[in-house]
Amino acid sequence: MAKKPIAALIYDFDGTLSPGNMQEFGFIQAVGKTKEEFWKMSDGIAVGQDASNVLAYMKLMFDEAHKAGIPLRRSSFKEFGKHIELFEGVREWFSLINRYGKSKGVRVEHYINSSGLKEIIEGSPIASEFRHIYAGTFIYNEEGIAEWPGIAVDHTAKTQFLFKISKGITSQHDSKMVNSSMADDKKRIPFTNMIYFGDGETDVPCMKIVGMFGGNPIAVYDPASPKKKAVAQKLQKQGRVKFTTPAVYTRDSRTFKIVAAIIDKIKAEDDLRNLSRKNGI
Repeated sequence: MAKKPIAALIYDFDGTLSPGNMQEFGFIQAVGKTKEEFWKMSDGIAVGQDASNVLAYMKLMFDEAHKAGIPLRRSSFKEFGKHIELFEGVREWFSLINRYGKSKGVRVEHYINSSGLKEIIEGSPIASEFRHIYAGTFIYNEEGIAEWPGIAVDHTAKTQFLFKISKGITSQHDSKMVNSSMADDKKRIPFTNMIYFGDGETDVPCMKIVGMFGGNPIAVYDPASPKKKAVAQKLQKQGRVKFTTPAVYTRDSRTFKIVAAIIDKIKAEDDLRNLSRKNGI
């Protein structure tokens, strides 16, 4: 009996599943800053030191938490994650699209590919929906307190996780298996079965790779933001994505219709491949 094809739904987090940056739903307030102040300070570090934006915000989180007397434990980050706001329909989305895939004979898996923090996402209400969360992390000392960045994920580093998903690698630090040669028919999930959701310029490298290898990059945007909509439309005009849709994940949304159609396509193509094999071609 032929295995069910797997559709990998891969999401950026901030601006894609949530209308804001994850640090803005508790952490920034806890250290006594406004989000405008925090990001201005973070940008100042990055520009002033000619440094990574991701490492800059991680250092700022570390420094400001220390000043405020907040021990950055995994449990602390997860507590902040509980308060993350989500776009309309996100909480129900996963079971909704999983059922649709099952009805079509397609296994649906969900992944996060984010420049945010894995520890915060793990505390979010939807953390259990993902097969794996690829994101930044801290290194913790013997007392379980964050003391140094462990993994910093910028927009180009995110591309490596696409290849790990394809090969079935969940280790974030692995650099051997992901670069080893593997025949296309041995890969757990071909790029043609990937659907990548992103909201902006930092997602372009991933969008480009997924589209280049036959997958389906989608630009989502906050329906309340004309500026975000313009960014998504620009990405489609530039050929970075195949579809744009408001970040609404309900049963009657454009998002659902697009993804359902892609799942139908994945199933049809898998059926054709199986028929071809049976005929000895």
